[in-house]
Amino acid sequence: MTSSTTTDPNTKMADPRIAAMSKKLEELSAKISDEKERKRFLKEMGDFKKIFTEFLMQKPGVQWEKIKPPPANLLMSHDSLPSVPESERKGLLSKLAVIKLNGGLGTTMGCTGPKSVIEVAEGQTFLDVVIAQTSSLNKKYSAELPLVLMNSFNTHDDTLKLLDKYSHNKNINIKCFNQSRHPRFLKDRLLPIAESGEYTSNKEHWYPPGHGDVYDSLYNSGLLDELMKEGKEWVFISNIDNLGSTVDFEILQHCVKGDAEFIMEVTDKTRADIKGGTLIDYDGKAMLLELAQVPSSKVDEFKSVTKFKIFNTNNLWIKLSAIKRLVEENAFKDMDVIINHKVAFGKQVIQLERAAGAAIHFFKGSHGVNVPRTRFLPVKTCSDLFVVQSNIYVRNDGIMQFSPKRAYPAAPLVNLGPYFRKVADYSARLPSIPDLLELDSLTVSGDVSFGRGVSLRGTVVIVVNEGQRIEIPAGSIIENKVVTGHLRFQEL
Repeated sequence: MTSSTTTDPNTKMADPRIAAMSKKLEELSAKISDEKERKRFLKEMGDFKKIFTEFLMQKPGVQWEKIKPPPANLLMSHDSLPSVPESERKGLLSKLAVIKLNGGLGTTMGCTGPKSVIEVAEGQTFLDVVIAQTSSLNKKYSAELPLVLMNSFNTHDDTLKLLDKYSHNKNINIKCFNQSRHPRFLKDRLLPIAESGEYTSNKEHWYPPGHGDVYDSLYNSGLLDELMKEGKEWVFISNIDNLGSTVDFEILQHCVKGDAEFIMEVTDKTRADIKGGTLIDYDGKAMLLELAQVPSSKVDEFKSVTKFKIFNTNNLWIKLSAIKRLVEENAFKDMDVIINHKVAFGKQVIQLERAAGAAIHFFKGSHGVNVPRTRFLPVKTCSDLFVVQSNIYVRNDGIMQFSPKRAYPAAPLVNLGPYFRKVADYSARLPSIPDLLELDSLTVSGDVSFGRGVSLRGTVVIVVNEGQRIEIPAGSIIENKVVTGHLRFQEL
């Protein structure tokens, strides 16, 4: 929720801050010589000014007393959905398109370029895994399921180069579109940091405005109409770094045969998910409640796994005709704005973003489906990468499943610490991934590296003081131990 103040909404266009921002954006547009690019810029800046206006307006926060857990009509269990016979699956796939959100960079894991090029499994990147999943479905069912990538200006060119190797694959039809490019603006002056002659010269002046931009950008690209002309009725949207977000036939059948326009996959919350947005009942409608919307006095209550038991996986099933209708009605202008404070060129700047799930209350019949945890396997850190690369999972046509050799279907809690933050350091310290089949939790603190063929079982803690270093010997079996100093072992 926003916290700034402005004039009454009825006179908001008279706000001098909006006039100053508009003038600056006009100066930037005047420097664009290519007419097609200039029209795109003006369209994007029009969308940006809507968000900027929402940011300036004081919007009331959620009324805590109105928040209720979602009732049965707003949340159903995946187990309650009827199975889909093989004979009906091709027909269902003919109505679907898959969109993967591919706008992010791998900077948090120490990489440059698109995050989707990070290797996650047996030499395959995120992009390879997603293409394998889609290609396999098309081959198995003689289907024409398109894979659509929403890139950003940061990832588009590199992604197109990577897709060249799939140009002769007859089982995959890959389409791309770009999300918008919005200007970072100064916190103190509320003006873009880009100067009038710097429209394209520095990417640091701009940012992709979050995955909530998917609706307008899909529409503006012309792909929404193209997909509908091809007979597609539904789109499955998910993050490209969520290895569990595969096409689910039970949910797809529920979409096609039901009346809902928007279905959000949620899953049971653990103490590791305390910051995730949650699905709630607000005035009888489904709504996504994010941490940023929660009053400070209620944050602990929000993070509790007692009251808020589920969270949003960002796996979203949405009717294409509904997206078209709402974009043309300009309904998404009222989506909640996420305010991100950043530092660029030594200055305090602001980025305004939106989350795709926040649009849930605009659609008719929206509700959630509580899915198994295996449909939420995001790789945000090298600790996540460690788990998905391990023998806990087996892979079949890109689909990740728990190994039948693991006694219980739950992933261990892993924190590898700052020495493993970057992929390069992670790879250097792990010549092979340890056997994790019997691991419950692993905590690493300090300068640690592992030899080949290590097995970790139960609860393992490895702590190294500053200035010291531990190398776990090849072939070691560590079970329910605290390892400290120079390989001193203590029972838990």
